Amino acid sequence: MLRLESSSGANPKQYTAQTSKLSEHRIYVGTAAWAIPKQYDDAFPREGSHLVRYASRFNGVEINSSFYRPHRLSTYQRWAGDVPDHFRFAVKMPKTITHESRLRDVDEPLQRFLGEIGGLGPKLGPVLIQLPPSLKFDPAVVGPFIETVRASFGGDVVCEPRHASWFNADVDAFLVEQRISRVAADPKPHPNAGTPGGWTGLVYYRLHGSPKMYYSAYSQEAIAEAVETLGDHADAGRAAWCIFDNTAAFAATGDALSTLKLFQSQAPDDG
Repeated sequence: MLRLESSSGANPKQYTAQTSKLSEHRIYVGTAAWAIPKQYDDAFPREGSHLVRYASRFNGVEINSSFYRPHRLSTYQRWAGDVPDHFRFAVKMPKTITHESRLRDVDEPLQRFLGEIGGLGPKLGPVLIQLPPSLKFDPAVVGPFIETVRASFGGDVVCEPRHASWFNADVDAFLVEQRISRVAADPKPHPNAGTPGGWTGLVYYRLHGSPKMYYSAYSQEAIAEAVETLGDHADAGRAAWCIFDNTAAFAATGDALSTLKLFQSQAPDDG
């Protein structure tokens, strides 16, 4: 299992070295957005923007604001310039594509979105496609949409479906063929939604808070299980993301910090 050096008394450069080591193993831990709640202010350097301070502790973040509104190419370029080389941004696809148009006739907004996030350059991580609970897997709709995505974007794509029709072997095979990973979500909207599916070269965990979605913090037992799971995926040669989305009561930051702390204290695997 991956081991990081203790961060007791660490300065920002030491924190950066620790998350760089995580990145070497292709493990990315972070939160949905990079706001720093006041109760965790002391866990971050005091200087710099929220993003600069956030990126001194974590090596990945999920941009959720892109779901609600577009950002300029120059904005993405500025964000990329504010973080270390090992840092990666996952970016959520706009709701105009996924929820309003429901994947139909979306070439223009899709190309605009892909052009904008190109500003992240090599610091672009996965594109997240979160789908509404009512969106069934319809090959006549999903097939052309994914073909359009893949014709324009060769990077990592992860999909978080929530309708039961997405959780079967045929859909998994389709996602594998398209090199798309299915998100492992908690709470899970379907019995199979808690484990990764589709293409397994990358696994992506979105932890929304349980039992109260978006609010509840995770227990130390749950975080220990997440650390073990992430390490197992890394040992198997997979990139592994763990994003805490329980941001409504600011639990995400504490859970992500606890995850890093456990990685730091994890004994190496002698086997």
